[in-house]
Amino acid sequence: MAVDSITKTLGSGSGIDLKALVTSLVDAQYAAKTKQFTTKSDTLTAQISGVAKLKSAITGFDSALKSLVKSGSLATQPTSSNAAVLGASLIAGATAPTAATTLTVDRIAQAQAATSRIVVPGETFRGGTLDVTTGSDTKVTKSITVPQGATLADVAALIKKETGFSTALVADGDGTRLTVKSATGASQAFEIAATDTDGTAAGTGLSVFATGDAGLKIGTVAQDAQVTVDGARYTRASNSINNLVPGVKLDLTGTGTTTIAATRPTAALSQAVSDFVATYNELQAVLKEATNATTGVLRSDAAATGIARALSTLTTTKLTGAGTVQTLADIGVATNRDGTLSVDTARLTRTLAGDPAAVEALFADGTGASGGGLSAAMSSIATRLTDKTFGLDAATTRYTRQQSDLATAKAKLADATAATTERMTRQFASMDSRVAAYKSTQTFLTNQIAAWNKSDS
Repeated sequence: MAVDSITKTLGSGSGIDLKALVTSLVDAQYAAKTKQFTTKSDTLTAQISGVAKLKSAITGFDSALKSLVKSGSLATQPTSSNAAVLGASLIAGATAPTAATTLTVDRIAQAQAATSRIVVPGETFRGGTLDVTTGSDTKVTKSITVPQGATLADVAALIKKETGFSTALVADGDGTRLTVKSATGASQAFEIAATDTDGTAAGTGLSVFATGDAGLKIGTVAQDAQVTVDGARYTRASNSINNLVPGVKLDLTGTGTTTIAATRPTAALSQAVSDFVATYNELQAVLKEATNATTGVLRSDAAATGIARALSTLTTTKLTGAGTVQTLADIGVATNRDGTLSVDTARLTRTLAGDPAAVEALFADGTGASGGGLSAAMSSIATRLTDKTFGLDAATTRYTRQQSDLATAKAKLADATAATTERMTRQFASMDSRVAAYKSTQTFLTNQIAAWNKSDS
């Protein structure tokens, strides 16, 4: 470029380092604006980072609390006094019964299973029809067409496809057996009749798949589970039952008598309160650092400062709709002067002993900002504080836009700096050339005068 060429010879006439002089003058002219941009850039970077850190703390707190509540570990759980008879669990969204229930499992539900003779490798079967009849009181028959030359695997696949039964090929000695198994319950009992050209269990006829001593031998018989509750007998097709004891899912494992009772998670609730307070205080520490009146990068951010106000109401927000225990303050959680929380352990212990159900209700999996439990209240706050209109997401958008505007301003400043450098370089180059001309004239005159003086002498 022309300016580069000028710069290389700049100062040759005057003897002054005009290149350094131009750089110093340009730097001095734009120093204040450059410093302002650098400071603004550092501030915006810190603000975006601060918003991200604060948002992560809030959403992390909300997610952890939500997961804890939804896990069911803070809700009263049903228990079985005899795990060898059945297991008991709370149905999602249900409330465990407070009264104990004694029940007897007279028999468990069974699937029907039948197994074929050993089929040697490479053996195929003649075509024909398998008629599968299912049911106990009401019977339904389905016909399955088996093609000529079908293998054992082919027959297994056809039975599974047409009936929904499970089939398995089990290696046994020099060959393989076919096992057919239905779902549990008396209505899943089945019989298979075969129609083929062979008509016997020997050879390659389909009668090998007919139920009976000569074909598929029944190992277990389909039956319903039978359970006696309060003297009344009930039958169910499955060993997984959710409509005998209100709110409780029963998984039958054997016969015998057991009692279903409720166990309150007193220790878990106490720990949950302590963990909530500790996590809340960690969030407060992040918030306090970000909004510190002197050093906080978000001290002037409305969304960040609004978080403190929103969180300060959490201990007095009604988390349940009724009763004497409706807020965190009612169980001994208090707000300290610095905004952190503390737990009155003695009061919490007394409340858990006197009204554990009320404390449990505070951690219920509800909805809404008030009356839906602590998790719902925290979620409501988190949603408000991180929204895209007035919350932290809006702040991130604003700061990012300001960064973009700053980048544009920096680009304009760079252009202005380059233009000023070019202008000054040309001006000083012109001056330098004139000085060089003056010096040349001076040298000529000096030499001329010296010559005159020499000739006179």
